[in-house]
Amino acid sequence: MNQEELITKITQEVIKRFNEITHTKEAPVIKGKGTVSEYESGIIINSPMDLAPYIDHTLLKPDAKQSQIDQLCQEAIQYHFCSVCIQPYWVGYCAKKLRGTGVKVCTVVGFPLGANDPKSKAYETRQAIEDGAHEIDMVINIGAMKSGNIKMVEDDLRAIKRACRQTTITKAIIETFLLTDDEKVIACQLAKKIGYNFVKTSTGFAGGGATVHDVALMRRTVGPKMGIKAAGGIHNFEEAKAMIAAGATRLGTSSGVKIVNG
Repeated sequence: MNQEELITKITQEVIKRFNEITHTKEAPVIKGKGTVSEYESGIIINSPMDLAPYIDHTLLKPDAKQSQIDQLCQEAIQYHFCSVCIQPYWVGYCAKKLRGTGVKVCTVVGFPLGANDPKSKAYETRQAIEDGAHEIDMVINIGAMKSGNIKMVEDDLRAIKRACRQTTITKAIIETFLLTDDEKVIACQLAKKIGYNFVKTSTGFAGGGATVHDVALMRRTVGPKMGIKAAGGIHNFEEAKAMIAAGATRLGTSSGVKIVNG
């Protein structure tokens, strides 16, 4: 059994169990056999610059200085990145700097551990949106997922979704490095069920980042329409292109300039 057949088998088995647990009647879309490169995203990559609109230009280090945030925003404008992804403290500042440029402001909630109370995450979400955030990347309750407490994970996801505006783009960070394939599939199905726009691989703070295997597994789980953000450890054009081929429709990286420059 090759990797693609294994991914399909795991996904189908776990989704069957997930549907039994949650009593959902929604039939997930699972693509048939094929190589990772056969994923049809509609994203055509002929050159490194073609990746720019799919990049969240990221700076989430706790010691990031204002001068670095200024540089991040300027680079995002120059290279036409999709967004800047920054800590909540910088949302208002970046919203002012990027107004009218077409570059969105993305921020994180419950970051990086995901262990905050849902009410705290919801408050953090509302404040970030009020400050000017267009996109919210929230970390799921990883401990609850590892404990098999699916209801808690679902309640947590719902709390943040309810705190968002209708126009807010929502991404659920499932932290793939810490989950089994079964847990990854369940987390993706929960996010899809609740109506998140994206599932995201990683925070970049848990010891591991995005892999082609995880992105392909997530794509097979959520079907062809939901967004997938690959984040963590994407350093160059070849790695970025591989993530798109596996099914990613957004890339979170601090190496955006390096990537688009080939």
